[in-house]
Amino acid sequence: MPGSLQQSHSCSNSGSSEIRLLVSPTLPIYSKACVARYGRVKSSCTICPQASKMAVEELPMAITVCPVTPSFVAEIGDIDLSRPLEPADLVAIKDAFTTYAVLIFPDQHLSQDQHLDFAKTFGPLETTIALFRKDTKLRVRKEFADVSNLDPDNAVWGENSRQRLFQLGNRLWHTDSSFKRLPARASLLYARSIPPIGGHTEFADERAAYEALPENMKRRLQGLVAEHSIFNSRARLGFTEFSDEERQGMPPVPQALVRTIPESGRKSLYLASHAGRIFGMPEPDGRALIDGLIAHATQRQFVYTHRWRVNDLVIWDNRCTMHRGSEFDDLRWKRDMQRATVSDVANTCEQEGITVAAA
Repeated sequence: MPGSLQQSHSCSNSGSSEIRLLVSPTLPIYSKACVARYGRVKSSCTICPQASKMAVEELPMAITVCPVTPSFVAEIGDIDLSRPLEPADLVAIKDAFTTYAVLIFPDQHLSQDQHLDFAKTFGPLETTIALFRKDTKLRVRKEFADVSNLDPDNAVWGENSRQRLFQLGNRLWHTDSSFKRLPARASLLYARSIPPIGGHTEFADERAAYEALPENMKRRLQGLVAEHSIFNSRARLGFTEFSDEERQGMPPVPQALVRTIPESGRKSLYLASHAGRIFGMPEPDGRALIDGLIAHATQRQFVYTHRWRVNDLVIWDNRCTMHRGSEFDDLRWKRDMQRATVSDVANTCEQEGITVAAA
């Protein structure tokens, strides 16, 4: 399992009568997900440690869920996302999404239409913010965020290209679209090509980070609202090259600092490098609080590192995770990554019942 959070866990099948196990003194059992993961049957399987010295008689299978930890990140096997999903499989995927927040679907062969069709099962799709610039030529469809290092002609970008300087902000901890009044619920990132080294993605569990806070800090954060802006995160890197259309189309927005995930009832921090000031606090104090919380939430015990493989599809819950990309030689290796982004149902302040006073 690629990642920095590796604990003992077991694979489970979402159907109760899909697999029949037969006791055998010699033959180990491995789920399809394990074989797909390693490319072969191994003599010892770290993904399915409980499945030893058994044979398996397989009937048509529901999905297999292989957690990385008991409550954060899971691999999903025995599913082909290029085909229409059975209703029971979709329910199982959404249940796993609620529990683990980050789901990895290995070896998916998807067209752009198939990628978007799966994303739509989670809600309405965003369109790229690149549309705010009249001089931008899109490399992919407008429903995708193009987080690749490629220009519209599929060549590696130039060292001083605006696209490259802007996307360096993806190496800061953030959650997608928190700078929009209607932020993102889910992101689905698909790897069409990857560099041979580097270019990983780190994910931080903001639910666990919130639960680890002292009670007095939880009380302090309740009801606080931060101002989010794409201009905040890029300014951290010294990037300020925005058009008037971009500034008018993406004004700063309020977002709750702590939010509740409705499907699970768990509370979560809601942080990003897009966050600047906190309403009702002196700006330096608000920025210091945000930076301190980001440092807390990105400690190693809360972070999983995904090492990409071609045709991985990873979906994450933007409501309760942060992520960032790691460095790679982006002037040498192609990294073609396309993200479909699903909108949330409402602004976080509205969801939390917080009234924001005028600035």
